[in-house]
Amino acid sequence: MGAVRFGVGDLAQLRFAVSPLWETVASLRAAADPGRHAVHLPWIKQALTVREDHGELLARLAGFVPPAPRCPLSEIEEELSARPGPAGAPDAVLAWWRAAVRPHWPRIRAVLEADIAYRTRQLAEDGIQEVLARLHPEVRWTGDRLVSQGLPAGEARLDGTGITLVPSAFAARCRLLEGSGGTPPSLVYPARGVGTLWERHCGPGEGLARLLGRSRAGLLARTSSPATTTQLAVRTGLSPGAVSQHLAVLRDAGLVTGHRYGREVNYRATDMGLALLGDGDGRA
Repeated sequence: MGAVRFGVGDLAQLRFAVSPLWETVASLRAAADPGRHAVHLPWIKQALTVREDHGELLARLAGFVPPAPRCPLSEIEEELSARPGPAGAPDAVLAWWRAAVRPHWPRIRAVLEADIAYRTRQLAEDGIQEVLARLHPEVRWTGDRLVSQGLPAGEARLDGTGITLVPSAFAARCRLLEGSGGTPPSLVYPARGVGTLWERHCGPGEGLARLLGRSRAGLLARTSSPATTTQLAVRTGLSPGAVSQHLAVLRDAGLVTGHRYGREVNYRATDMGLALLGDGDGRA
């Protein structure tokens, strides 16, 4: 059991970030333990096919702990330059990233950014202590401390540095990453909605297509997990302009909602939209 003690200044310096380096290293280790990461089995089967030297790459990363991310949307090369790790580690990380993670990164990042959108909305509605208390079932907020079995034994003090919260698709539990060189420490936690990450989305039923039009019904079906306009354009074959127009109609009808993170907006079906999709055959 470990704890992180917050001061008043630390609570005022809470940030969020997405770390492609952490996700890459965590995904490599998840592929080595499929039983513990059953939710990722569809991806693991594919990843181990494209990288048969998975065990060798994992051995080269023994003892390597990714650094705390310096900014909200770092590139993996930037993060590696901050802490290259043992000999061969950067090459191992990049090899796995390019083969197993990068092809799925837009989908993974969308889930992570949707988690951040949820937490920032919770911050506005309920306050920072509720955000910290609800990061994960194993985390408790007591007074001025965040307590979890996943944290290092003892008590870590932030001492005014603040902390960065990093949602992860591949983390099984919370993990504290030490900060350095002016970078605050980071708390990695399992993101919400990971169960939808590898779902295969059925197309809309004929009834829904007649009601909304085939293009809009198809877009609605593809927003059961978060997606940007660009991602939806690629998945549907529509132009980005057409996607934006259809999304505006769906949003005005209360069927999708958009959440901005950085320079992108992720769209996701509302409860009404999901109910309208029903079981994939257009039956609510």
